[in-house]
Order: sequence, then structure tokens, then C-alpha cells
Amino acid sequence: MFGSLRSELQCKQSPSPAGTRRAGRSSAGMAGTPRLRHRKGRLVCCCVLVAVLEAVSGQIRYSIPEETEEGYFVGDIARDLGLSVQQLSGGGVRFVSKGRSQAFAMDFKSGRLITVERIDRERLCGGLETCLLSCELIVEDKMELYRADIEITDINDNAPRFPAEDFEIKISETTAPGWRFPLAEAQDPDLGTNALQSYELSANRHFSLRVHDGSSGVKCAELVLETSLDREEQAAHELLLTARDGGEPLRSSTARLTVLVLDANDNAPVFGEPVYTVSVPENVPEGSPLVAVKATDLDEGLNQEIKYSIRKITDEAAKLFRLDSKMGEISVVGQVNFEDSALHEIEVQAQDGGGRIGRSKVVIVVSDMNDNTPEITVRSLLSSIPEDSPPDTVIALLDVHDPDSGENGAVTCSIPGHLPFQLRRPFGNYYSLVTERALDREQVAAYNVTVTARDSGTPPLSTAITIALRIVDTNDNAPLFDRASYSASVRENNPRGSSVLSERATDPDWGENGRVTYSVLEGEVREPPLSSSVSINSETGAVYALRSFDYEQVRELRLEVQAEDGGSPPLRSTVWVSVLVVDENDNRPQILHPAAPSDGWTGVELAPRWSEAGYLVSKVVAVDADSGQNAWLSYQLLKATDAGLFSVGLHSGEVRTARSFGEKDAPKQSVVVLVKDNGQPPLSATATVRVAVAESISELL
Repeated sequence: MFGSLRSELQCKQSPSPAGTRRAGRSSAGMAGTPRLRHRKGRLVCCCVLVAVLEAVSGQIRYSIPEETEEGYFVGDIARDLGLSVQQLSGGGVRFVSKGRSQAFAMDFKSGRLITVERIDRERLCGGLETCLLSCELIVEDKMELYRADIEITDINDNAPRFPAEDFEIKISETTAPGWRFPLAEAQDPDLGTNALQSYELSANRHFSLRVHDGSSGVKCAELVLETSLDREEQAAHELLLTARDGGEPLRSSTARLTVLVLDANDNAPVFGEPVYTVSVPENVPEGSPLVAVKATDLDEGLNQEIKYSIRKITDEAAKLFRLDSKMGEISVVGQVNFEDSALHEIEVQAQDGGGRIGRSKVVIVVSDMNDNTPEITVRSLLSSIPEDSPPDTVIALLDVHDPDSGENGAVTCSIPGHLPFQLRRPFGNYYSLVTERALDREQVAAYNVTVTARDSGTPPLSTAITIALRIVDTNDNAPLFDRASYSASVRENNPRGSSVLSERATDPDWGENGRVTYSVLEGEVREPPLSSSVSINSETGAVYALRSFDYEQVRELRLEVQAEDGGSPPLRSTVWVSVLVVDENDNRPQILHPAAPSDGWTGVELAPRWSEAGYLVSKVVAVDADSGQNAWLSYQLLKATDAGLFSVGLHSGEVRTARSFGEKDAPKQSVVVLVKDNGQPPLSATATVRVAVAESISELL
């Protein structure tokens, strides 16, 4: 009927709200609610069902008679609110009772609302015309709110009761017939027809009884003198006064009334004020005087002597105040508390020695003091939320209350301004703690939110609670490498399995979301495939060589390394890694000229006999497959037929004549040139240059 419920149930006391919708009564409910008398004072009983940031979603009403015993069935609240028993028994519903009376409980297995103590309407609601207990039902996951009202109907369980069993009235024998004498009132805490309805006086010839409605609607009785009294004839008259209510069954009580006939007393005591009004702060020290009432009597002698007494007072006020019968001073004898009652009325009377009585009223107004600190009750709470929770996510629902009134009870709540949270007040005394902006667990993993409730009293009083909130990680960060790119070098002819380099990526997320694994994507190497050249440790990111590299075949490997976290879905990032193969001196110089002998034929260089020193005879040409200094070649004369006849350029490899040829020089010369690289250790090769010395080509041929 009102939506699904997972909630807590709380009970307070409150006046009947206007416009509530009445559901069917429980099986034992009483029909009708009579018009009841109003009793001054305050008794607040409230129960509200809360939906976060919304008003009350729905309400239902039950009615039960007072004096029901513990375990009495009030109503099937689960059925009436459209709930299933499975919802209630699932563990999401809590029952919280708040206030002086713990009257009701909820059976979560059956969904029934039952009483947990004997229900006494007079104790719960005093003289309120309508006794209504309300219950709040809070749905934690949906933050919905409902209310159920339980009306306690009155039964006639109290008889009218006189303040005392014996009363005495003194009447002068000169009192004229028709004079009226107020009688003590009987008190009946029941209401309506169950309350006091009538008085009856025993039969006699001198007196009758007049009953009328007082200003507050209570029946008042007066003794009416019908015939003159003669003290000498009869000095005392014994009467029986009976008070009856109108309940079913009818209840009554009696008091013995003794009328003493006195000599003439012409004047009754007269108070200086018809109503004495005094204001007193709550918590006033015991023994403090409040007000002194004063009555005067124009008679003399015994008829002028005045005795003060309290004619009418509530049971609560009787515990707080005392009247001095001689001085008329009212003083404090108990703990005065504004929250219990803000107003007390005492009816006092002054009686002279002749029995004549004067009356006045004392009104004591209790002013509130800021003597109560605000109370914060957590109605619903999340202990953790994901970091990607949207703004306005409800974290806690708080009920803030201060028993004081006015400014002393006006409460404001606050939290530290630097936190990413906000307090909102959806209605009444409820506050909701919500997220104000996006959260980041990597910046702050947990918060301790201190909520402070402060009233507006002087001086202000405050209460603070701390709400611990843990931020749950979501996979919102990809792994991040500590460099934009990586480079490393490895010497050729390296052993297989040697470590090349290690890269590292970090992920600020937590748990699996922050666990990083590494893999190699295909890079810029065609042959052989990259997977046959390198491998990577998936846990550490270390790159290893799977084969021995040859600088003369592959001088650089470029591979793309991927880092992936363990989130769902996973996040990834990549980085380029450049591996340079470093050359080693593993190649000897290769002679390109002169060419090696082929088919037994060796080339011959020609040198004219008339050649002078420096003549270019030939040039040794060589290359080295290595690079760098490993490929830097130098040339030198190793041996020759005539060592002094030729020279070799150190860097050019040119073979030149060192002098002119002579007649004795052989026509055939052989020059061996050593070609050496600059590696460590150096590698070398030799080239043999054959030279024919002649005057002309024809001579050579």
C-alpha cells in the first residue's frame, strides 16, 4: 500500500495530527473516541516514518483500549502497509523506541505490532483529549518514511477520589439560609463519561447539594444551607458525600463531611490578589521562596486568625511546592523542570477562626533554561561508498532533537567546510549527510565526518558525533609508466636469457584494480618475429633476450610494452622500448683489392723504371663489416722484396715508391700489406701486391 519497507521503527508521544487517515481497528479495538477533558501541561508523543529528502509517504491508524496486557495484538502493520514478512525478517528492519515509555514492539517474523507492557492511558497521556502514539518506519535502502498512529481509548479503570476521607466545614449559626459552601473536589483521571459525573449528599433537613460545571468543565459541588443552624441545638452535623462517574461499571467513592456550627463570624478572609502569577526558572534550588499570598479579615479575635491551605493542586505540583500554613509563603521542595511542565496552577484558601473561607489562585510559570544538550540519533548509515558515487548520494540520516524550547531548543547542525560532504534538512528535525562532489579514493581513502549540533541558547550547548566513512576503490586509473619511453643496449653475441632492461608501471588503485601485468606487443622487427627475440616477465616487467643478436643483421629492436591492471574492465597503457645492439669486433677486414688469386692467376701492378719517389704503384682496398672503431682500418707494410723500395699509406692503403728504381733492382717485386682494424683485440688480414718494373709496357709483355 505504501511501498516496500526495510526500516527501523521508533516510538515517541505526540498529539493527534490533523488529517490522518484511519485504518481498520485491531480485533480488540474499542469503537469511538469520546470527547475528553484537556489537562494543562505538555506531553509530546511523536512517531514519524522518514523518506530521505521527502515528506511522509503514508500513514495508518489503529485503536486499542487502555489496560491491555503485554503481548496484546495491535494490528498487522506489515499487511496494512503492503509489506511481505520476508522483507521484515530479512534483517534490514530495526526497532527503536524513544521517550519515557517503551510501549510497543514489532514481531518481524509475523509482521504484527504488539504491546510490550500494560497500557495505562493516564500514565502515557495524562489529561490529553486524544491519546495518540505514533510510530516511524524508515526504509534504509530507499530512505522512505511512513507513520502508524495508535490511539489509546479510555476505559473506566479509575474511581473518583477525594483528597481526604474526612472534611470539616465551620458555619456560623448566624449564616442565612441559601449560603453556599464549596466542597472539596473529587479527582478522576478518566475522561469523558468515565470521569466524574455527579455528587450525592446524605439526606438531612439542614443542607442540600448544588452541583455545577466549573470553568474547566469539571463538576463542582457546593453545600447549600437550607435552614438556619442553632449551635445550642446541635453543634455538629455528620454528612456523607458521594462522588460517582458515568462509566460502565459505575465507580464511586465517599468522604465524611463534618459541619461544625460556630458563633457568628461576619467577614470572610479576602486575598490581596484574585490571581497571583509568578515566573520561576527551571532548576531553581530547592527551598527557594516563590511567592507569599496574603489574606486579611476584618473580624477580631479568633475570627481574625487566618490559616492558609491548598485547596486544589495536581499530583505533580504537590511534589514540587509547599505552602506555609501560617505565613502563606509558597516555596520549592522539588526539582522544577520546564520539560515536564511549563505551567502549574495552585488554588489556595484562607480560613479564619470562625470557619469562613476566602480563595485565590497561584499561577507558576516555569521559564526554560538551556540545560539540555542537543541529541543526535543516527537513523540510517552507510559505512562505505564507491568512489564513483554521484553527488547527492545519501550517507546518513540523522534525527536531531533538543528537549529545551524556543531559542534554547533551536538546533543547527554543521560539518567541517573542507570535506566533500553537505548537510541537508529535508524536513522537521531530520538531517541527511550527502556527498557534495565526486570522491577520489586515491587522494583520500577514508573520512571521519564530525557532525556538530549546536543550540541557540546562552551560552549555547553542543553535541558532536563522528561518522566513519570508507571510500571503496573503483578501477578509474590506468597503469602509468614512470618514463615516456625506454631505451637499452645489448652487446651482440650476447648469451641467451640475458636481461636487457626493466620498465615499471604503477597504478594508484587498490587490490586487483592496482595489480599490474606486463606483455609485449609486436614491434618494429620483421624477421625473425619479435616473440622469438625477446620475452617479458609479466609480474616485474623485466625484458630478456631469447637469442644471441648479431649486430651485422639487427642493429635495433623497437617493441611496444603493454601494462594492464586487474580491474573489470581492465585498463591499459603502452610504452615504446628501444633496444640497441652494440657492435663487437667479430669481423676481420675483407680485402677487396688486390683480388685473391683465381685460376692460378695473380694480378700484377706495373711500375715504370723511370718512376720517381712517391709514384702510386697500387692501392689496397679493404672493408670491415663491424662498425665504429671496430671498422677503423689501418695499413702497414708487412714485408717486401726490397723493404726500402716501397711505402704504404697508413690510412689510405696506397702503395707508393719510396725512391727511384735503380739498375740493380729486380724487375719483379712483391709487397705484403697488413690491414688491421681498431677493435680490442684488433683483427687483421694481408694483401699481396705484385709489381713488375719495366721501361715500357712492351718490355713488360
